[in-house]
Amino acid sequence: MNKIYGNTPPFLGAKNVSTGKGIEETDVLIYGVPWEGAVTWGDYTGCELGPKVIRLSSARYSGYLPELNHIDVFEHLSLGDMGDVDVVPASVEETMERIETFSKRVWKENKFPVAFGGDHGITYPIMKALTETKQGKKFGIIHLDAHYDNMVSHEGDEFARSTPFARIYELDGIRNESIIHTGIHGPRNKPESGQYAKEAGAETVTIRDIRECTNIKELAQDVYKKASHNVDGVYLTICSDVLDYAFNPGGPVDGNGLTSYELLTLVHEFAKRGIVGMDFVEVYPQQDPSQFSAHFVSTVVLYALAGKIEGES
Repeated sequence: MNKIYGNTPPFLGAKNVSTGKGIEETDVLIYGVPWEGAVTWGDYTGCELGPKVIRLSSARYSGYLPELNHIDVFEHLSLGDMGDVDVVPASVEETMERIETFSKRVWKENKFPVAFGGDHGITYPIMKALTETKQGKKFGIIHLDAHYDNMVSHEGDEFARSTPFARIYELDGIRNESIIHTGIHGPRNKPESGQYAKEAGAETVTIRDIRECTNIKELAQDVYKKASHNVDGVYLTICSDVLDYAFNPGGPVDGNGLTSYELLTLVHEFAKRGIVGMDFVEVYPQQDPSQFSAHFVSTVVLYALAGKIEGES
C-alpha cells in the first residue's frame, strides 16, 4: 500500500507526492498540519491526530457521488498528498513559521490546496503564505464556524485556536470586508468577539440567518457575493463545530449548529462559484470512537471538488 507514514495512506487514494515528485501531474494538493497549540478550555483535545485519522478514514471511499448527478470526482481531478508540516510541539512561533513556509510551497504550485488541522490556529499562517505568495492581490474568506476565533490572544498566546482571525484582520492581502463569518452561534462566543469583527469590517451570518432563510442555495450565493467583492480570490475555512454536535460527535458540545446536509450544500455552492483553496480543522479522534467526524471530512472535500468541477465545466 502507498503510505504517507506508518499505516497511514494518502487521502482518498491520492498519489503520494510528499517527496515533491509527481506534483506536476496533480490538480489538488492535500497536506496535514498536526498541530494543537494552546487549549482554550479544558485539557488536551487530540486534534493534532486529525490529519492521520482523516486519511485513515478516507480509505473507504471512492470519488463517486450519485446524488450530485452521478459525478465521479476522480474522473476529472487528480489528487496528490504532500504529507504533513513538520511541527514543533514545544515552539508555537517556530511551528507558525514552518506552516507558512510549507504553505508557500503549496501555493506556488498553483494547484487547489486542501489542508487538514490541527486546530484553527493553522489558518493564519496559511493565509499569510497566500498573501505573500500572491503579492499585489486581495483575498476574501468564507469562515464556517460556531465561533469567531478572533480573540486578541489566549493568555498571551497570539496564535491559539481562538485567535487566527485577529491576526488575519491584520494582513494587507486580505480584504476584511470580504471576510464572512458564517454559521456563528452560541454562548461560547464572547461579547467582544462580535465587536472585534464589526470593528474590522467583517460580516457575520449567524446560524439563525441560515436556518430562517427560504433557500440555502440562494443564501450561499449571497455569502459568496460578499466574500468575492473587490478581491482576486476566495478561501474557505471550516471548523468542525459549525456542525451541530448531533452531526459532529467528536467535536465540542455546540448545539444548534448546521446539519450535514446544510454544510455540504454550502460547501458545494461556494466551490461552484470559485474558491482558491480550503482547510478543515478541529477534528477530535480521541473523543469519537466511531470516527464519524473524521469520516465526514472525505465527503466535505468531495463535495467541494465536485463543485469546483461543475463551476469550471
